[in-house]
Amino acid sequence: MLGNRIIHRTADGVRIPGTWRHAFICNGGSYFLTDLFIYADGLIDCWELVTLEEFEQKLRRGWVATSLPEGGKASAHHLASWTFGDPYTWLTPDLLLAEVRDTVDELNGRPDSTARCLAAVDVFMADRTEDHRAAARAAYLAVPETVRHYALGDMDRKDRPLRVLVAGPGGRTPDERAEVVTQEQYDHAVAYFEEREQWRAKAASRVPADGPASSFAPAVKIYHSYPQRALEDPGKQALRNDYPAPITVGDIACPSVAHAYWARSVAEPEARTAVLAAESGAKARTVAAAAPRREGWEGVRTAVMAGLLRAKYEQHPDLAAILLATGDATVLYDDADSDFWGDNGGRGRNWTGRLLELVRSELRAGPAGQALVD
Repeated sequence: MLGNRIIHRTADGVRIPGTWRHAFICNGGSYFLTDLFIYADGLIDCWELVTLEEFEQKLRRGWVATSLPEGGKASAHHLASWTFGDPYTWLTPDLLLAEVRDTVDELNGRPDSTARCLAAVDVFMADRTEDHRAAARAAYLAVPETVRHYALGDMDRKDRPLRVLVAGPGGRTPDERAEVVTQEQYDHAVAYFEEREQWRAKAASRVPADGPASSFAPAVKIYHSYPQRALEDPGKQALRNDYPAPITVGDIACPSVAHAYWARSVAEPEARTAVLAAESGAKARTVAAAAPRREGWEGVRTAVMAGLLRAKYEQHPDLAAILLATGDATVLYDDADSDFWGDNGGRGRNWTGRLLELVRSELRAGPAGQALVD
């Protein structure tokens, strides 16, 4: 549960809410007690900003440690150091990942695994079939073990009425004890949930007049790469500026957005021709870097890039579909050569990602959606 541990980060001028929890990072064989920052758009800061998928990989590799070895060396930001003696942990990679996913849902005001479980219980209580009971049991088992006790918000009974209800009379509770539920125990559990529903019905609900706050779609990261040729199924790699998707700007054919951008950046016509003839977007940048820049280039480069991206996705509907498939996600664009164009782990300004979001919005509006913006 979030409690008062609300933090935020700013991305593209948007305030992204988040929270934190303690974690151990294993680096170079040593364990460091640190804070794990979790944000509503699905990014997690574990000494670098990563997506949920990348976070899972770090869990599986042990970078974010859920098991601590006997005799392992640990420290807490130079405040103290110690050696583990008879360590005991109750988290596993799967459990921590499930808790983090729940946290992202909670930050977005979406039902987390506990809420989904209680919704399944409501369905069962309204129509007490064995299929509905099985669905409620499955939803209960999907709640991370570490938080099941808190599912009902009842610190006296904890989740026992829930375990009994989803087991049913004669069934075994879904816990380590696996006790057989008697009819009397089951009747008490049913009465508990009937009384709970009456209490909930009396509680006033508050809904903002203009609807709930918008949630944050999981962020999309476009990793730095050097694509050399067009692919049959390029995925998000096609969204890179140096992906070989030819565009025509005016009457000039350019092998990629990167070629077109760097050709426009140079002052001399000969250099522009050499840039456009470069074998790849990366080489186009190298050629342009060796030539004088156009006067006032820094002041217009963002507008130039916006125009080139519009041309790319207007001239390549298949690539436009890939961009549109990112929904309303924040687009993080890695660029090892530029903290202006790239996000680069939160250190850069991410202008390419921001412009891709702009072009995506324009594509979505299109002819059919233009009435929404008129």
